[in-house]
Amino acid sequence: MKLVVAGPFGVGKTTLIRTLSEIATLHTEEAMTETGRPVDDLAGVPGKSTTTVAVDFGRLTLPGNVVLYMFGTPGQRRFFPLWQDIARGAVGALVLADTRRLADSFEIMDMVEEQGLPYAVAVNRFPDAPDHPVEVLRTHLDLHAATPLLLCDARERDSSLDALIALAEHVLDALPAAPADPDPVGPDPVTSDPATPEQQ
Repeated sequence: MKLVVAGPFGVGKTTLIRTLSEIATLHTEEAMTETGRPVDDLAGVPGKSTTTVAVDFGRLTLPGNVVLYMFGTPGQRRFFPLWQDIARGAVGALVLADTRRLADSFEIMDMVEEQGLPYAVAVNRFPDAPDHPVEVLRTHLDLHAATPLLLCDARERDSSLDALIALAEHVLDALPAAPADPDPVGPDPVTSDPATPEQQ
């Protein structure tokens, strides 16, 4: 299953993939510079010094031989065309959110919905972030009742794994059921043929 890990700038996507991956992860992080300051808003993400400029990649195998390929996407608007390319072929998305700036996740969720991807939302719990009940967060994020919403810490494996499993289960539930074959054996070649004139 190809899954996209999406979310706004500085929400913890790279950290979550690094935490979960069973292989050495691929990252395209670059140091942030003064030149990028006008376009990379650091409000709410103090101390951030690097940013993903292309993709993060990791892999995780779940029980039952379910293999998850995780593609982390850049969170800044200028990378949205790249996001669309990365999302092609994905079966679902895990959208990370931060309670210090919940509104930043709306645009990402809109993009995921435009792509037609089922998704789950994982609120990454930063030490200095406000703590809200899940019901309150669901209301503020305006989520559909069937959309999974979890609290997680991207630095902790078990917490991050719960979020990814919730997404995988949601994706599997959303897959169309295989059509039932009413006659799996097929017609009998003798009895199903129309009668010939000699047989009439």
